[in-house]
Amino acid sequence: MSMKTLPLLFINLGGEMLYILDQRLRAQNTSDDNTHKGVWSEDDRKRVINDIIGTMFNKGFMEELLMPQELYSHRALRTVLTRLAHASIMRLNPASMDRLYELMVMAFKYQILLCPRPRDLLLISYNHIDALKEFVKDTPIIANQVDETHRKIIEVYTPLSESEFQLLRQTLLIFFQDMHVRVSLFLTNKVQNPNGHFALPTTGPVPQGSEVPGFIRVFNSRGKEMRRWEFPTGGSYTNPPQEGSFELFGNRVIRLGTNMYSVTQPDETHTSKSSSLKDSSAPNPLAKEELNLLAHLMGGMEVESLVHSEICFRVNLFSSDQEEEQASASGEGGASLFEVISIQATQDVQTNTELARIVEEFAEEGSQSEGPSSKGDDLLAMMDEL
Repeated sequence: MSMKTLPLLFINLGGEMLYILDQRLRAQNTSDDNTHKGVWSEDDRKRVINDIIGTMFNKGFMEELLMPQELYSHRALRTVLTRLAHASIMRLNPASMDRLYELMVMAFKYQILLCPRPRDLLLISYNHIDALKEFVKDTPIIANQVDETHRKIIEVYTPLSESEFQLLRQTLLIFFQDMHVRVSLFLTNKVQNPNGHFALPTTGPVPQGSEVPGFIRVFNSRGKEMRRWEFPTGGSYTNPPQEGSFELFGNRVIRLGTNMYSVTQPDETHTSKSSSLKDSSAPNPLAKEELNLLAHLMGGMEVESLVHSEICFRVNLFSSDQEEEQASASGEGGASLFEVISIQATQDVQTNTELARIVEEFAEEGSQSEGPSSKGDDLLAMMDEL
């Protein structure tokens, strides 16, 4: 496992979260739908984005994040990202945060799978960072924080070898391997199968440093080509494009990591676990039987007073309170990731005793993981101080 995976994971997931929030805030701001009560403005949208990015790229927080360390669990990472989302006046309930987390994870997982070569993970990360810099271009202090973090990322990751990048990519794929949430945008574009697995293309440019497949060549001891056979590749491949820039500024070339929601309709930001979502021309009746409602990401906003008498937006990612209650009642908010299965053995006293001992150990570990010693607590404590 790579000990340098966490910073890239956090930055890329944070970038995807801000893409979603920005798109839904803009859509809600221009919507004529009055079913959701709440008072906010374009200034509120900018404040939310600036506050989250400012917290995300805080100098002390990033220094702690860039230290070599093991990858967090999904639960710990989700807690950190929830705290990040709540760094401003916006609030997400647990079920809504689950939906947001699932969409962030599936978007980044897709980008990793399509990554032409392991080192291009940096280009994906730089695309996210470039987009976040564009979000805060009118706030020089925060923009400088982003640039400083970008320089540190270049300093830490540029010297890594190809094998180290391969280990980093493999660590990320292992982290995401059990996540198969269906996303309407991917289903509509035919890049995700009904079972939640991605359908990877067999066409397009090959990675940098590679040749277009289709030939078997035999060379003699002097390096001269003696014979050549052609074989079917099962796909249509082209020569690689120019290499993207790994510097602070420049053309990244690849599109992975850019904002895929900039041309997306609001109802395309759905997630689903049990059925394929609707095509734009033919609604799927199965979509009505599941909680696929990430639509109206900023829907159901209510204004509430905080302890410090500051106006705060409570954000519900479900389109109605009834759907939120159904999700909570069914255990949808969180149970999908951390489902607990109870096994009862009744035939062997010795087995029962051993199982009881193991259960107690798990219970103790679980209670400790929620205590001060759990992974991510240092980062959470730092976020509380920001």
